[in-house]
Amino acid sequence: MDTHPELLQTMKRLESSKLSYIEILQEEVKKSQDKHQESRKSEDESENGAGATSGTKSRGQVATFNVLYSIPKPLTISFSLGGIPITMDMAGNLRKILFGSTFHIFNYEWKKSYFKFREPFSDLSYALEAERGGSSAIQMAVQANIIRYLLFTGNNGTESVCLQYLYDVSPKKQEEALAAALSDILWSAGESQSGSVCLVSTDSYFTPSTEYKVDNFTERVQLFKFSEKETMQKFIYDHIQCFKEEGSHEVILFLYSLIFSRTIDRLREDLDSTTPHLLRSSLGNFVCRQALLNLMLTGRASPNVFNGNIQYDDQGSPLPVPLHGVLIRSDVGYLHWNRELLQRGKLPMVGSMLKTPKLPIWLCNINATYSVLFSTNSSLLSDWKMEHLFDLYLYSGQPAQNHTVILTIDTHSHHWEEGHGKGEGDLEKRFPSVEMTIRTKWEGAAIDWNGMVPFF
Repeated sequence: MDTHPELLQTMKRLESSKLSYIEILQEEVKKSQDKHQESRKSEDESENGAGATSGTKSRGQVATFNVLYSIPKPLTISFSLGGIPITMDMAGNLRKILFGSTFHIFNYEWKKSYFKFREPFSDLSYALEAERGGSSAIQMAVQANIIRYLLFTGNNGTESVCLQYLYDVSPKKQEEALAAALSDILWSAGESQSGSVCLVSTDSYFTPSTEYKVDNFTERVQLFKFSEKETMQKFIYDHIQCFKEEGSHEVILFLYSLIFSRTIDRLREDLDSTTPHLLRSSLGNFVCRQALLNLMLTGRASPNVFNGNIQYDDQGSPLPVPLHGVLIRSDVGYLHWNRELLQRGKLPMVGSMLKTPKLPIWLCNINATYSVLFSTNSSLLSDWKMEHLFDLYLYSGQPAQNHTVILTIDTHSHHWEEGHGKGEGDLEKRFPSVEMTIRTKWEGAAIDWNGMVPFF
């Protein structure tokens, strides 16, 4: 009851009601809490630049509104665990490399994102449930590495695997796979020499200045550094509840871990003039730039998808600063298709380093929605004869998908355009975007959905 009219209204209600004053007061407090929750969510969704507010708020207001996003105590750690407390400088540099400003913060969609597995012992027990927002790219990049672990690197050297390896995964195996996937990505970012893990404690470690916007959890981060991958993986597994439980903010904390594993200095060297920071604003949300996708896939935040670095422009003149592309083949690849960008002539051509990874697993960016495409045949990309007729499996990360989609790819018998009319009609029905994505790797391939209705 912040205003005089509200007080008068409450007094009138008290006079005419049989409720006690305490009961009415409790009712008003509940209404006030509901208003705060609704206003906080609305504020996050309408912030300028997907996170920077147009005005300034007092610290009291910030503290009140951030209660909605408080991390449950069981998902926090004790100060005595021995991590490095975050400093004001570390938090500021973190914000700048992410957003380009210390005043931007993650919105509601990002804060509620974590690594949530589908039901154990089911056909999708290997799968994470992804969000619709900007965090889905990170969730699906981790998903690709979970598949890598379950099919290839964590199966005790078994060469012959099948889709059944991904079915009936137990809760314990889910946790092992998530710990392995996260540590693999962080270790690669640390150039296979070190890695860092961020967790949230119960204490705040610095007093923010007027040049920094509080979010009530970055200020409580502890950083744990590791020089052995196995030790880091065990640490993540021992604290796996901090990564896979609702309310943990763990997609954001994994992103922080990724940045500190790579280090701010190395990230600045990775980036070029086209990409000053890792996230960009799109339709009121922050989404991952290509540099962040490449960091998760290759360990280096190169902003482009072509092979190598470009030293000269189209006219043959030296560029002031080279454009940085992908330098190595990684275990997980990347495919990209966007109908709108194609029509505008701006669809980037993915180079062979990303299109032909060491293992047949691809993070797919299809019309700005992320999914994973994979094969169970580890030799698919090393024996050209196997690429004549083969199966690929597709997982979109969305709750509506209740089983793994099986696609049969035929690269040898006939061209895919046979049987497609040239008349007018829905382009997506005639040329499904999933199929067009696959054809960026296998040009001219015919694709059979095996009775499924094509989607995307």
